Amino acid sequence: MTRLALIAHDDEKAEMIDLAETYESLLSTFDLVGTGTTGKRITEETGLSVERKESGPIGGDAQIAAEVAEDRLDGIIFLRDPLSAQPHEPDITALLRICDVHDTPLATTRTSAEYVLDGLAADREE
Repeated sequence: MTRLALIAHDDEKAEMIDLAETYESLLSTFDLVGTGTTGKRITEETGLSVERKESGPIGGDAQIAAEVAEDRLDGIIFLRDPLSAQPHEPDITALLRICDVHDTPLATTRTSAEYVLDGLAADREE
């Protein structure tokens, strides 16, 4: 089963919910994992099932990075706020590095997230 991680900075959580609602039929066929608050909001607001890791500030992003290193993730959507991210929010640098090392797609914008989702959907059809 396709496994996808979902992370969003505070100012991007509403965009993540909108993305999840738009792609709900596809995402319902995936095994979803998310950082604590993002995963909770997606579950509450869409009904999708999300395995919740710790919140980003206390290591959820590191737990997701570990899944990349263990080849347990097919992709990550990390909607981040590049202009006003808060110090308590997860940092993308380490996650980006581990994704590059393991050739795991990492989307950081709505448009790139849609491309990743479309690509994962196409992989399932093959």
